[in-house]
Amino acid sequence: MTKEQGAFRTIGELSKELSIKPHILRYWEDQFAMLSPLKRAGARRHYRLEDVEMVKTINRLLNEEGYTIKGARKFLASRRGGPEMVEDAPQMAAAALPMMANAQENESLILAELKSIRDQLSHALNEA
Repeated sequence: MTKEQGAFRTIGELSKELSIKPHILRYWEDQFAMLSPLKRAGARRHYRLEDVEMVKTINRLLNEEGYTIKGARKFLASRRGGPEMVEDAPQMAAAALPMMANAQENESLILAELKSIRDQLSHALNEA
């Protein structure tokens, strides 16, 4: 029996549906204030449709786009107009960049430096 699209999901159901272990979902609740499923008797979690979408977004940011937890938190806060946007905008923007972009930027810098060294060595060999 499958649930309707808008029905609440338990942590076990969401875990199976998205292939994310329950302890990761609980950890994300601690790390992302905007992720707060309903807690019923016995602290049983019930994820609403908006919670499921938030989990999918967090999963995409962390596991597909290479964000750090801090960067993903700031990215999500910026989309909601959270208070993190007001504080130190330039530093926040740099911290929120995905790690992949930083890796590509580093590769470009390394490549440019290697080309410079190659040119210097070539010039030195020509003079010798």
